[in-house]
Amino acid sequence: MMRASHQFTEQQRQAINQAVAEAESKTAAEIVPVVAAASGRYERSEDIVGLWTGIILMFLIWAILPEPVRATGTWDGITPGWKFFWMLVALVGGFLVGTTAAGYRWQLRWWFTPAAQMAAEVTHRARLAFYDATVHQTGGGTGLLIYISLFERRAAVLGDDAILERLGQQTLDDLCSELTAKLRSGDLTHALCDTIADAGKALARALPRQPDTQNELPDTLVLLDEV
Repeated sequence: MMRASHQFTEQQRQAINQAVAEAESKTAAEIVPVVAAASGRYERSEDIVGLWTGIILMFLIWAILPEPVRATGTWDGITPGWKFFWMLVALVGGFLVGTTAAGYRWQLRWWFTPAAQMAAEVTHRARLAFYDATVHQTGGGTGLLIYISLFERRAAVLGDDAILERLGQQTLDDLCSELTAKLRSGDLTHALCDTIADAGKALARALPRQPDTQNELPDTLVLLDEV
């Protein structure tokens, strides 16, 4: 599976960190961008790939091997027991090959994972990241999480209490929609920087920076390689 840490150069990381610092210079909110390699393990999808591989190989063996011997006086064919044995071997072997291949090739798991399951996993992992990255620990409840999950090709934007009260969920949903639209171009850095800037503008109006505002969280991109 792709690694989140391999998607950004040091220069790109610095550009994202700078975007966070600039956005926070005008607001009392704390913005934390997080990019994860994946939000779930999807082991069931590996099993599905293995099962389909085994079934296909089993039918290939059934088609290739000659028909079993059905009458005395002929030696053309094999016994029914042997044909069943080789079909069973193909099923088990195909299952093992398929699950192994899906373990190394994330594209196979993606094709066999329901969209609803991926959406649920991304939402769950984004909420975990919200707490793991201590976004919820700001003094005024002003933390904002911008979350991207590479495997699922999905994103989420979560806000703490003060942000939900001042901006509303619809604004966060709009930021998420803008982020996913920009991500379709394939430029992660550009998409993140633009979304951080847009979030900063909205937050500056709703939660303007005060003279006593402190920077409570690091202005750094968080990268998650492990699920």
